[in-house]
Amino acid sequence: MGGVPPLGYRVRDRKLVIIDSEAEIVRSIFRRYAELGSVRLAKEELEARRVKSKSWTSASGRLIGGKPFSRGALYLILQNRLYRGEIVHKGQSHPGEHTPIIDQPMWDTVQEQLAANTAARNSDTRTRQPNLLAGMLFDDDGNRMTPSHAVKQGRRYRYYVSHRLITKDQTERSAGLRIPAGEIEPLVTGRMRQWLLDPGSICQATPLSDPSTQRRPIARAAEMGKSWPELPGTRQRALLAALIERIDVGANRIDIHFRPARLAALLDVAATPLPSATDDEIQILSIPVRLRRSGREITMRIDGTDPFATAKPDARLIKLLIRAHRFNTTLVDSDGVPFAVLAKRGGVSPSYFTRLVRLSYLAPDITEAILDGRQPRDLTGDKLLAHSRLPLGWHEQRTVLGFA
Repeated sequence: MGGVPPLGYRVRDRKLVIIDSEAEIVRSIFRRYAELGSVRLAKEELEARRVKSKSWTSASGRLIGGKPFSRGALYLILQNRLYRGEIVHKGQSHPGEHTPIIDQPMWDTVQEQLAANTAARNSDTRTRQPNLLAGMLFDDDGNRMTPSHAVKQGRRYRYYVSHRLITKDQTERSAGLRIPAGEIEPLVTGRMRQWLLDPGSICQATPLSDPSTQRRPIARAAEMGKSWPELPGTRQRALLAALIERIDVGANRIDIHFRPARLAALLDVAATPLPSATDDEIQILSIPVRLRRSGREITMRIDGTDPFATAKPDARLIKLLIRAHRFNTTLVDSDGVPFAVLAKRGGVSPSYFTRLVRLSYLAPDITEAILDGRQPRDLTGDKLLAHSRLPLGWHEQRTVLGFA
């Protein structure tokens, strides 16, 4: 009927013919939306993976399209009945002569999710805090774990629940897991951040033809890992979704299946694939844990005996370090301006300015441990400030702050 064919098709002999590479993008959009339940999260994941819209050249020779998908474009794709093998004319759909890209079960699942999200928006019941691991978690029986929540005394608690516990009759003693999101999300993000901060792992994931330029991806990965607590939840979610294929939760360990080769795109570096490495190669990061039941038998909590399980970044400690380095930079660039003047510009007292600047001289491993949430349990923001007159020797610092 004229016009530019949609993503996934081209015109041949006045008929729509599937383009395999584009059709796979369409299928992945439907599949990931069905798993994530959010157009916004699907859009962020596509951006992280650098997936672009259909491009074509106009009659005047101008290149059109080939840009990141907007949310509006994704909504149109998810509701386009053309992908079901139908055509729409004057508001009525009819069977088409072209081959569908999306099968009926997937189409129905997506339309039900779109309708449910519309109802949730209208009733203003959507959660503001993203479920970082939505669509990634599986229990030890291979059942997908779905985000859920409960409200107790006006407070909202988020969980990841085995799908069978949601679909089966609750009077039946069903096997499955219900894990607090606040326990497993820091566990997984902490392990991924540790991987980002490991230069050896980054070298393997982003091999470059010129080894002298390898420092750039290492530095960028470290920057991403260190700034993780300051990233918006939606950005954290997009980065995790781009790297992680699935997460298997067992009784004794959690296995993160991820694709390290995708990191190059996230860091905006042109990596040279190794002979044995492809974008499809999956590696596993394992986290030893011990799950214990609490209350009803289907409720599980992560035991805090593993160092990863207790790794929870302290927002105040991290903010103190960020501010300390910011004040230090101000001091270095001040060209002899008195402390009192710099402190006034920063909106703090001279003594507080001095104490914070001293924190910028912490040993690098102490700083990294705080950013990772691996600081001693009793190290609070107040205690760190109280110890601001720290020795310059890194070994002495570790002893005073309890890292030795």
